[in-house]
Amino acid sequence: MSGAVDVALNAVDDAFAQARADLEALARIPSISADSERQADVQRSAEATAELLRGQGLEHVRIDGVEGSRPYVVAEWMHAGPDVPTVLLYAHHDVQPPGIVENWESDPFAPEERDGRLYGRGTADDKAGAVAHAHAIGAWLRSRGTVPCNVRVLVEGEEEIGSPTLHTYLQTHLDELRSDVLVLADSGNWAVGIPGLTYSLRGLASADIELRALEGPLHSGMAGGVVPDPAMALARVLASLVDQHGDPAFAGAFEDLRRLRAEERMPIAGFDDRPEALAHVYGVRPGVELTGNPATTLHERLWLRPALSVIGFDSHPIKGSSNQIVARAAARLSMRLGPGQDPERFLASLRTHVEANVPWGLECTVTLLERAPAWETDPTGPAFDAAKRALRTGFGAEAVLMGVGGSIPFVGPFADAFGGIPALLMGPDDPGSNIHGENESLHLADWRSLIRSEVCLLAELASVMRRE
Repeated sequence: MSGAVDVALNAVDDAFAQARADLEALARIPSISADSERQADVQRSAEATAELLRGQGLEHVRIDGVEGSRPYVVAEWMHAGPDVPTVLLYAHHDVQPPGIVENWESDPFAPEERDGRLYGRGTADDKAGAVAHAHAIGAWLRSRGTVPCNVRVLVEGEEEIGSPTLHTYLQTHLDELRSDVLVLADSGNWAVGIPGLTYSLRGLASADIELRALEGPLHSGMAGGVVPDPAMALARVLASLVDQHGDPAFAGAFEDLRRLRAEERMPIAGFDDRPEALAHVYGVRPGVELTGNPATTLHERLWLRPALSVIGFDSHPIKGSSNQIVARAAARLSMRLGPGQDPERFLASLRTHVEANVPWGLECTVTLLERAPAWETDPTGPAFDAAKRALRTGFGAEAVLMGVGGSIPFVGPFADAFGGIPALLMGPDDPGSNIHGENESLHLADWRSLIRSEVCLLAELASVMRRE
């Protein structure tokens, strides 16, 4: 098999310019699943993804879905025989909104290379993953006319809004997607040049809080000092949710959190001992302190403990503002949960705290939104060993087993739906990719290494998971 792998790896290198062109074409489509006005673009992105998979030799390519879903793209190549495993390759073609467009150095939907990185929304999260799957399979088919194992591909169109219909879709199409290993190209690497293999993800909970004081806005001079300001009231409520370190501080915020093992609390050399480097990578301004309990390590705060962020705030925008007290103010909270925490209990505790701490008797509405528990797996066994070897070959460096502070809500249900199959989380981003932020980017050399790693992974899995 080693000779065949070498030939397939050469095919990756020979077609890398085309892979990049495919990615740039896909990234030009503003497939923002959260934007109701962009649903035609999400459909267009699905069609482009289907054409990409078809062009790389995948079969039975189709755009699919269930009631109320954004479009899924499904494909397969199932000719490797019954003695080798079936691998399900997952990615998503929808993207986050661009945020504040003025903060981008280039058009978020016009990919541009700078210093070896390709900038644009979705270049890293996660259209690079979809193109990597297509070209890894294509490299095998172009070079050998076959793939070492059977493959199925699922490219989702609503991951960025929490995959609301994925469970229904899986249950409806269980037999069509049934596989032995799940490979998700929606995670990231330890650093540029150092691959990562993710074994834990934080959970997710979100909620909207709205405070209302008035039927309509009032002149701030005529009413100020008597009529309460909803924006100020909301600021007080939000401030009460965290302590002086920025950690969640309401009753129940740490309930059910799994007690960490001693080895999980051991500092990670080159990570926990370099807070200044972490701050620099994240673009933290000089003099701004990192948050979280200083008695805990950085990796605990990022991977294994709950956190709370305000990701949206509605009052009156500064542009066009006037001397008035607004009638209402609202905020959207995004909360990450540690292992063991129950999202329903967490949100119930949040609601109880908010409703008990509204000042001045304002009307309060708490709307609970998406929720998903944390996910963990034991990163041992033949599939994980195969992934480590593949990443070492692809990157020329040992893979780091790592947690990720973000959430991919469907990973647990996805693996469980197929009987607890191994879930291998790899991906195209690195700490400098700034996914979900402005100036999202992909390190092109690492992306090539990811595609090469996936070529090797298909061969490794076929070897170690061969059926008797």
